[in-house]
Amino acid sequence: MKNIEKLNEIKEIIAKHKITLLFISQPNCSVCHALLPQVELLLKKFPNIQSLHIDSEKTPEIIGEYLIFSAPVVIVLVDGKEMIRKARFVPIKELEDDITKLINAI
Repeated sequence: MKNIEKLNEIKEIIAKHKITLLFISQPNCSVCHALLPQVELLLKKFPNIQSLHIDSEKTPEIIGEYLIFSAPVVIVLVDGKEMIRKARFVPIKELEDDITKLINAI
């Protein structure tokens, strides 16, 4: 998962890839730290998904751009459009099922 700190760079990467997963976190968030390795492990099953890790304290404009109210937030975009959003407590199996359904639908 690539760490990104600039909103314009995030937008450029999203524009270049069919499917992008954003993992938005905060440094003082214990749930974020616990969930990140689980999401990274899950993404090994989906090598065609571009994944980005954004620290909302280092990139505060991400909060307004994607209407972030808590952390962590996992957003999956297809062609730049939000298709999946999970926040705070993210069940990995549910996320995996949702991503699988999404990939099968496109």
